[in-house]
Amino acid sequence: MEIRKIETIVVCGAGTMGSGIAQVAATAGYQVVQFDLNEAVLHASRQRIQKNLEKSLEKGKITSEQSQEILNKIQFTNQLTDCKGELIIEAIIEKKEAKINLFNQLIEANNPDTILASNTSSISIDAIAAGIPFPGQLVGLHFFNPAPVMKLVEIIQGKATDPAIVATLVALVQSMQKKPVICKDSPGFIVNRVARPYYLEAMYLVQSGQTHFEQADQVLEAAGFKMGPFKLMDLIGLDINYSVSTIVWEDLGKPERLRPSVIQKNKIDQGQFGVKTKKGFYEYE
Repeated sequence: MEIRKIETIVVCGAGTMGSGIAQVAATAGYQVVQFDLNEAVLHASRQRIQKNLEKSLEKGKITSEQSQEILNKIQFTNQLTDCKGELIIEAIIEKKEAKINLFNQLIEANNPDTILASNTSSISIDAIAAGIPFPGQLVGLHFFNPAPVMKLVEIIQGKATDPAIVATLVALVQSMQKKPVICKDSPGFIVNRVARPYYLEAMYLVQSGQTHFEQADQVLEAAGFKMGPFKLMDLIGLDINYSVSTIVWEDLGKPERLRPSVIQKNKIDQGQFGVKTKKGFYEYE
């Protein structure tokens, strides 16, 4: 099976995840186009990447020359016409219609054989593929937050996905010093499907008054987990985590054991999304 050559990677969405993916791609030697309509978000993305590179420089992981070379490989743009490459990675809001609309715009600006990858954490790849003219070109490419640190990358194969694309992305992920795992399109894929009880059971215990969220984190971290469920939800973003829980719950027929938590919904209604809003289950400076 022929592995496609990839030189330029377009990353659409310059939030925390999009910035991390752009940094990972540039560090691996690819030319990167970082796209977002919002200039302020693009500016923040550049600053975030610079800060991450400075930390790596301080730890002796890279040289100052390498740091500058990585940054020079990234083009920051708010022009959709600049979004041309062999691979496009979408990392925008978790709404199916928004992703379909973006992909259809990108298809017009690119060659028919451009690989279209969604970083969605839970939306069905087949459902997105049904809304675009080249469903065989679409695949899931799910990085985890923070992308520069986390090694695992899920490659989600839809029913129509060209197998050559999957093979190409396995090689690409490995070139980024990441661990690729292939899975079929299914609710929550692998990690988010398995992780639901970790979050939900902890929130049910707090909701029923059996423990406090800080104590739950402390116990699970003492048991060997690197991060407790409440700290992890704050890091991911309560809004994103709740959205994933809702999608998995609905796609599996709304089983009671996977019902999204009301205490998480209350936090979201108050605009408390975790680290990015400086307040979630914990408060941040």
